[in-house]
Amino acid sequence: MEDRRTILIVDDVPMFRELESVFVARCGRVITAESGEEGLAAVERQLPDVVLLDFSLPDMDGESFCRRVLSDPETAHTIIIAITSGGDPGDHERAIRAGAVDVLSKPLSRSTLVGTVARFTRDGPARGLPRIELYAPVQIETVNGVPRPTRAIEGSLRNLSRGGVFVVTKQALDADSEVELSFRLPETEREVTSRVAVVWARESDEFQSAGFGGRFLDLDRELAHFLDDYVHERGGRPDRVPTNHRVPVEVAS
Repeated sequence: MEDRRTILIVDDVPMFRELESVFVARCGRVITAESGEEGLAAVERQLPDVVLLDFSLPDMDGESFCRRVLSDPETAHTIIIAITSGGDPGDHERAIRAGAVDVLSKPLSRSTLVGTVARFTRDGPARGLPRIELYAPVQIETVNGVPRPTRAIEGSLRNLSRGGVFVVTKQALDADSEVELSFRLPETEREVTSRVAVVWARESDEFQSAGFGGRFLDLDRELAHFLDDYVHERGGRPDRVPTNHRVPVEVAS
């Protein structure tokens, strides 16, 4: 019998549960829950591979749901994809900090939703978000509550996805730090400014420059959709290695 991945949809609105169920049915076996508590019970009972989580449930906020699932050794491996309702960039940041591996905003694009779920349900290792190679100067300022430098660190954007960036820099940064990036997307007039969590960093040596890979934290819905379209229109391809890193920041109780 074919081994199919299990996808749990947690949403209190029947219409959204039904639509998402239809969209991702080809990706695996779909089960649903209409509340946070029902969703937690389904996680414990069914051990789903992927959870599509409405991040604003009436009975439980998305951060609490993520904390309870990801802190349990039995379910800590669960892939949680947060679904936010508004354009508030704070919703995106809270979802990333809570442990969501990706964040989508309503209204959902069918192709984006299916593509996102398929990354984690197809055979073989999970693939990263589609990304493109490009070059653009980047201004980098340190955050993390420390005084900002008098001049921004110089860098250059080398590849881009809806969820994050790879940047080459003239000086090494610390992994698990946060920076603010500002850059203009080539072939557009679009200026992007966002805080980024540094997931990994490397120092320079005789073979390569210093650089880092980071995840966007405070994306609003409009900018996330713009980046998604920008990458897609330029033939973005998935990463060759998994990028489902969770930002190592504790969620406040």
